[in-house]
Amino acid sequence: MKHIADLVTALARELKARGLMMATAESCTGGLIAGACTDLSGSSDWFERGFVTYSNAAKHELLGVPVALIEQHGAVSEPVARAMAAGALEHSPAQLAVAVTGVAGPTGGSADKPVGTVWFGWATPEGVFTEHQRFDGDRAAVRQATVRHALAGLLQRLP
Repeated sequence: MKHIADLVTALARELKARGLMMATAESCTGGLIAGACTDLSGSSDWFERGFVTYSNAAKHELLGVPVALIEQHGAVSEPVARAMAAGALEHSPAQLAVAVTGVAGPTGGSADKPVGTVWFGWATPEGVFTEHQRFDGDRAAVRQATVRHALAGLLQRLP
């Protein structure tokens, strides 16, 4: 398992080589993905912006996620992760985006969406790709695993 800093370094190298910019749309990580990216000096060459959309209202207002979509499927769902990723591209000049929405815990889980449930969305020029993961551990562990998986997924989906 790669360290987050190693993933960011690899992502920076690949984005710069392709002349691409990225954006993030984060709920359960509260900006940790953007923070990991901007920890690297020179990140303004490839990191365009980050949206921290923790509330449902923020998902709608900043990313254009339809309220009805959230009401029908819940914030932690494939359709919302897809809409968040697409919205990050629509509301920025970036060419790539990653979105995360999940239940970091220790509260907030349910039978359908237990603590550790995270939906990912990656928006690329080829389309939006989504994936579901369930991470073990406490809140910090779930959030760190989410950051790692989001970055690795973006690297895998580079055009």
